[in-house]
Amino acid sequence: MYFFIPLHASAEDIEVTLYADANYPPYSYVEDGELKGIYANIIKLAVSRMKGYKVTLVGVPWKRGLRLIESGKGFAIYPPYFHVEKRPYIWPYSLPILDERVMVICREDLFFRALRLNWVEDYYGLVIGINSGFHLGGEAFWQAVKDGKITVSEAKGNRENLLQLGLKRIDCYLNDRISILWGLKKLKQSGEYDEGGKHTMLMEGATVSIEQGFLGFTDMDEGRFAFKEDFKKQFDIIIYDMRRSGEMQKIINDFLR
Repeated sequence: MYFFIPLHASAEDIEVTLYADANYPPYSYVEDGELKGIYANIIKLAVSRMKGYKVTLVGVPWKRGLRLIESGKGFAIYPPYFHVEKRPYIWPYSLPILDERVMVICREDLFFRALRLNWVEDYYGLVIGINSGFHLGGEAFWQAVKDGKITVSEAKGNRENLLQLGLKRIDCYLNDRISILWGLKKLKQSGEYDEGGKHTMLMEGATVSIEQGFLGFTDMDEGRFAFKEDFKKQFDIIIYDMRRSGEMQKIINDFLR
């Protein structure tokens, strides 16, 4: 899926492709063949202010995008979290673009006997859904998975995980709060999620972490993207100005309104 950004480009401008998660609403997703989302709106505006580049945004499945970056074929991808050890092939990272609160949403009946305020211990013995290719939850969570205390179930994205949760095929779903609530709202509006009827009632659980989304660059290009440093510098300056001025928050508010 492609979303082209119209720019007043000259013949000397460098053509750059930025890969985007195609299935991470409301932040980054493809709908009716168009790349949409909060990140798309922010990055579209940011790159339109950069000099010397003609930028194309391409929505791809997250794992495919990561493989492009790992192979050095892809220049940059958004919005990875800062996982240097898990993804050593991504470096450098831009300035943080957005702050995202990661939480778990669970079947309401799991809270009848316990509030489950403590992550990770209060979630031992449960099946936790996550989006395919995501590395959320923290070291203690993944150690618990390794030790067999928690089971992880991967699905393509928000819609698939929320429907699995509603049918009680998983116990909780781990992701960004705004993404979860926005996805659940869309499913209810479309009639796909019948909360309290066909699908179970849901309740917010523990806050897992506060994560930040970045533009992450490949570190595997062996110098093919010689313009990387300049691109990152221009991008960072613009992102900083957008955050400081309140322009970025307005984009977020307008999108969610």
